[in-house]
Amino acid sequence: MREWIELQQRLVPDLLEVMAKRYVILSQVMKSESIGRRALAAALSMTERTLRAEADFLKAQGLLEANAAGMRITDAGRRLVESLAPFMSELSGLSELERLIRDHFRLREVIVVPGDADEARETKRELGRAAGRVLIRSLQGGDVVAVTGGTTLAALAETITVDQPLKGVLFVPARGGFGESMDYQANTIASTLAKRTGAAYRLLHVPDHLSEDAYQSLMLEPNVREMVEVIRKSRIVVHGIGDAMVMARRRKMDTRTMDAMRAEGALAEALGYYFDKSGTVIHRMSTVGLRLDDLEKAEHVIAVAGGSSKGEAIAAVLRYGQDDVLVTDEGAARRLEAIIRQERQQADG
Repeated sequence: MREWIELQQRLVPDLLEVMAKRYVILSQVMKSESIGRRALAAALSMTERTLRAEADFLKAQGLLEANAAGMRITDAGRRLVESLAPFMSELSGLSELERLIRDHFRLREVIVVPGDADEARETKRELGRAAGRVLIRSLQGGDVVAVTGGTTLAALAETITVDQPLKGVLFVPARGGFGESMDYQANTIASTLAKRTGAAYRLLHVPDHLSEDAYQSLMLEPNVREMVEVIRKSRIVVHGIGDAMVMARRRKMDTRTMDAMRAEGALAEALGYYFDKSGTVIHRMSTVGLRLDDLEKAEHVIAVAGGSSKGEAIAAVLRYGQDDVLVTDEGAARRLEAIIRQERQQADG
């Protein structure tokens, strides 16, 4: 595809420029769900006159529709954007970035969406949509899918779409919940995914942060033990990645433990485990639910995280080596690229 793009750029460069412009317009409208022409022009650094002409063309093609609330993308427009995504990714160089990260961390697949979630909320929704597409194509009948909490996984649950109900699929929380908004709890995300896809779900009504005594006591409860056995048999796991210290504070970890983790170089958190730069686990929480060694038995482990500020954290978790797929954004991917280049320079002496 790269060779074909280069030939086309030489032969009809204006065609690619127009295609890219219209694709960006459709993508931005899709991200925003509904947006006025003036706001869209500002977001794209485009004159209103130019945008009006392009929007009129896209409406005539049945790809956009407009009403008093603003412009919205049609179903045909959404399908077109999704179909063109691989081509436009190659065109923008994101495919090369995906290959670099995939090969360096020995992943099955890497998907990079344009933008930086640290700078634009719409990018997080795009992360969710992309992760949802990966999840849907990975599913088989009778699958158990474990999901963690967090804002990015919530975006996945809010944006996922299916052509037909996922009968026989069961969504479960990967672990218990902790003191954050209910919208971002693993239980809520599992139930939302099930309701939006026509699948089933089960919940885990236990806290995420437990003392060792409380953990041992809860594991004696038959209902809890049975639910944990279901979770640990998940064929697919979808999890987020967090900054170690941010997650420790959200879990109200005591100062002594946080200081010790900081001294050991804690960078990242996933599934209640804390990792240093090399991907070594330096701390784990006593939690009911999925454990890291359960990932070895799962067939598809999908990490979803974005934002340039999470680049180092993502790299740390990937070095642990249990993820198959990474869905991230350009901001984080560019930071991963810099980390990879630096490591290769050091390896070369």
